[in-house]
Amino acid sequence: MASPPTIYHYLDIGRLGRGEVVNLFLKDTGIDFKDVRYPYDNTWPDTSKKLRQSGLTRTGQLPALEYGGLVITQHIPILRYLSRELGAYDGTTNWEKYLVDAVSDIYVDWRSQWVAILKGVTEAYRNYVPTYYDLLAQYYSDVDGPYLLGDKITYADFAVYQSIDNDKRTGTLPETLSPALTRLVEAIETRPNISTYIEETRDRKA
Repeated sequence: MASPPTIYHYLDIGRLGRGEVVNLFLKDTGIDFKDVRYPYDNTWPDTSKKLRQSGLTRTGQLPALEYGGLVITQHIPILRYLSRELGAYDGTTNWEKYLVDAVSDIYVDWRSQWVAILKGVTEAYRNYVPTYYDLLAQYYSDVDGPYLLGDKITYADFAVYQSIDNDKRTGTLPETLSPALTRLVEAIETRPNISTYIEETRDRKA
């Protein structure tokens, strides 16, 4: 019996947003999936209501992933679920898993701040951003490799990369990043499946 298809549901907002983290992760894993996007315009409230009624999302928000006959939502829990399913991207020891969870939580804090500035960048956010990247740099400087766990990539690396990319697109990235975070960006962008996707979407403004 054929496995049910993997279908990824997200907003049609280009390279921005939390859902792009899942998109990058799926592409890196090589999981075959159908990408379904929804316009984020005046039709979205009605679409959100229909998605809730269909059972695709309880909150009315996306992303949502149909995977293995299940529907899973919320981007960081999606990444954790897939990592456990694949037996990768999550560290092996309890300490490594703690580090991945800790950095992903720092990213979640950043994201709540970043979303608020889409209506206009505030001075408070500009003051916050250097603190966020300085904190991340402390974690990434603890190892020689480009990723949080050295030469082992994890789901947290995709989240951190996405925050850097999104701040760059909104003009809020600090002028200089630590060498450790620069190495991370270079490492992510040269991964075969990711580099192909970046080249395909290079001209997107968002």
